[in-house]
Amino acid sequence: MDEHPTGDSSLYELAFPAPHMSRGDSETGPVLVHALDGFADAGHAVALAAAHLRDTLESDLVATFDADELMDYRSRRPTISFSGETFTDITMPQLTLHAVRDAGDKVFLLLSGAEPDLRWERFGEAVRRLADHFGVSDVVGLNAIPMAVPHTRPATITAHGNDPESLGDLPRWGSAMKLPASASMLLELRLGEHGRRTTGLSVHVPHYLSQTDYPAASARLLTAVGDYTGLDLPVAALDVAAERVREQVDSEVSGNPEVESVVKALEQQYDAFQEAQTERASLLATEGSLPSGDELGAELEQFLAGLNGDDQTDGPDDTPGGRPFPI
Repeated sequence: MDEHPTGDSSLYELAFPAPHMSRGDSETGPVLVHALDGFADAGHAVALAAAHLRDTLESDLVATFDADELMDYRSRRPTISFSGETFTDITMPQLTLHAVRDAGDKVFLLLSGAEPDLRWERFGEAVRRLADHFGVSDVVGLNAIPMAVPHTRPATITAHGNDPESLGDLPRWGSAMKLPASASMLLELRLGEHGRRTTGLSVHVPHYLSQTDYPAASARLLTAVGDYTGLDLPVAALDVAAERVREQVDSEVSGNPEVESVVKALEQQYDAFQEAQTERASLLATEGSLPSGDELGAELEQFLAGLNGDDQTDGPDDTPGGRPFPI
C-alpha cells in the first residue's frame, strides 16, 4: 500500500502513529465495514453494532473526519449539558475510521459515526482514497430499517450488492425503484465504480421499536457480516442485551389484549413469509403485500413509545414507519 493517502485529505486527519495493517498471507486487502447512523438506523442497530465492535475488539484509530465540514448542526443539533447555572459539556457528532482486529486477529476497517449532511461526493472520494491506501477489496454497509415484523421472532436480513452471486442464499429486494439516497448508498455506488465488491446488509427492526435500542438487530447484522466476510465477530454481549429487551417488551405487551392481537398478527404474517420464502426471494411481494406499519402497528407503537423513557433522538426520522426501504 502507499505510504500516505493521496488526494484531498482536508476532510480527515490521520492518526499518528498510523496503525500497522499488514496483509500477512492474505491475497486481498482488509474488508471495509461502514456503519453510518442516522438515516437508516432503526432501533439504533447500526450504532450499537459499531460501538460493540470498538468496545469488544482491539481497535486503533486510523482517521477522524472533520465534523464541521460534514455536519449540519441545525439539522441535527448536538446535545449540550446545562448545570442549572452554566453550560458544562457538549456532545458533538463524530465520524471515525478504525482498524479493528477480529477474534481471530484478522484486521478490518470500520467507518462509523454520524452520516454526513454535507459534501457527500468529497466524503466519498476521501473514503475511496483511504480504501486505496489500505488496499481494501471488499466493502460492506450496515443498515437497519423498520418493518412490520414482530419482536418475538428472529431478526431477518435483506442483502444487495454489485456481485449478486457472492450473496449466496441471502434474501434480496428484487424490485427496481428510485428512492431517497443516503451517504452509505453513495459510498457503495462510488466504491463499486472503482472496482471494489460492494455489499449492503439491511436488518429488519419491528417498526414499533424503531425509536428504542434493539440489540437483537445488531447481533443479526454482525452475524451476517461474519458469515459473508469470514470475520470472527463476537455477539454474545448483544445476545444478552437482546434477551433483556425481549423480556421488557414482553412484559409491556402481556395483559393488553389489543396489543397482543397486533403482535399475533405480525407473527402470523412473519411465519407465512418464512414458509413461502423458497418461492419468492423478496419481501416486496406484488400480491398480498405486507401491511404497512400504520395499518398493523400504530396502536402498539403508541403503547411502547415510552419504552426508553424520553430518549427518542437519533431515530430514523426520514424512514416511513413499517414501509420496506431497500437500503
